[in-house]
Amino acid sequence: MSEAPSALPSEPAGPTRTETDSVGSMEIPMDAYWGIHTERARENFPITRRPISVYPDLIRALAMVKQAAARANRELGTIDAAKAEVIDKACQEIIDGKFHDQFLVGVIQGGAGTSTNMNTNEVIANRGLELMGEKLGDYVHLHPIDDVNRSQSTNDVYPTAIKLAMVLSTQRLLAEHKKLIAAFEKKGAEFASVLKVGRTQLQDAVPMTLGQEFNGFAHTLIEDQERLSETIPWLNEINMGATAIGTGITADPRYAEAVRRKLEEVTGIPMVTSPDLIEATSDAGIFMTLSGHLKRAAVKLSKICNDLRLLSSGPQAGIGEINLPARQAGSSIMPGKVNPVIPEVVNQVAFSVIGADATVTAAAEAGQLQLNAFEPVIAHSILQSLAWMTNACYTLRVHCIDGITANTSRLAAQVGTSVGVVTALTPYIGYAAAAKLAHTALTTNASIAELVVEAGLMKADEVARVLSPERLSGLAPVTGAITTVEADS
Repeated sequence: MSEAPSALPSEPAGPTRTETDSVGSMEIPMDAYWGIHTERARENFPITRRPISVYPDLIRALAMVKQAAARANRELGTIDAAKAEVIDKACQEIIDGKFHDQFLVGVIQGGAGTSTNMNTNEVIANRGLELMGEKLGDYVHLHPIDDVNRSQSTNDVYPTAIKLAMVLSTQRLLAEHKKLIAAFEKKGAEFASVLKVGRTQLQDAVPMTLGQEFNGFAHTLIEDQERLSETIPWLNEINMGATAIGTGITADPRYAEAVRRKLEEVTGIPMVTSPDLIEATSDAGIFMTLSGHLKRAAVKLSKICNDLRLLSSGPQAGIGEINLPARQAGSSIMPGKVNPVIPEVVNQVAFSVIGADATVTAAAEAGQLQLNAFEPVIAHSILQSLAWMTNACYTLRVHCIDGITANTSRLAAQVGTSVGVVTALTPYIGYAAAAKLAHTALTTNASIAELVVEAGLMKADEVARVLSPERLSGLAPVTGAITTVEADS
């Protein structure tokens, strides 16, 4: 018989209090801000060994939603003003970063997020009781459900909170992503005059500058910056006031607009109530959109890291065009070996994001009727991707991109012997003659420029103008007349 997972909660070691729900009674640690509903979830879902507190944005978002609800209920007179005030204060403390260690339920849980909502209700209620001078767990004075959860259901609180958490996390990713773009642009400017051989299908192509290559990295990231930014207004469409399935049962008819307005005040973010609360309560489309944009950004960032690893390969037997900062010893057996560990870790983040997107897609499809029961795994997958992508952008910028240098002597040597430069001469000497010269250069290792002049196809100064770095990289047109000679094919 196998043993129970070690994540199962143990019996309280110290003093306890007794709490009761519709299932029965349990002993809760006397000083715990969570209660019986949280304890049952801890027993039921020892899956990931990762509590929801690993996502601070989610905890803050939950507190913001509860704070807005308390203010709306107070305005409408559906809750006592004194209770609303103490709930408000407890929520603000959580928003400010306190009591996050009391959010213990696992990130993967059954119940469509009910355990997360209950955990939130209990922490707020017990902190509120403490502020009132009452004992923890003495819910006759302030109740987790009757008071903290007034006019609400998990089915409108949870999706609203995870959307808000995703907005906060996306904003943080965008800020770090923008810094990474700037780092690539800075390298683009630094390497603007460094000529190199371009490659297609891993074979030598025409010349370009290293600066153009790094600017290309920057611009591909700019596109993802725009796509990710577009998701924020869609995430700001909420279903607060929907309660159980979207009909608004148990909530004042004025509540949906009141809580929308209060949440906008609390967050400073424009909020819109969905025009169809029944549809909004069951729909997971925005999660697929955000996850898809994250996957796109991750894949493109991973491709850039592939390029960085290729360009820095060597240092003797590889491409060796750029030098990545040496971050750590690369081998326990080969002295002096240094590996591209930073691009490698970013690659692995991208692989995880790709897998998370598949999970989000499956979970969104699996929703049934008026509710999607699998929003916890959707929230976990996206919030993890956002956090890891943010950390990856920071790590890549600080520990890799900022310290990249160009191996200019190697680059110059490669361009000098590259037959790819002959492409620039085809408008003047023709494709057939250029191909013949390219073959000769490859077999004799002679310079293309010298071969063209020796063949009498162009003058030396004309070849120099056409093969100038500015011309070869497309940064400037050829000026002045060029004498063209018709060659034998």
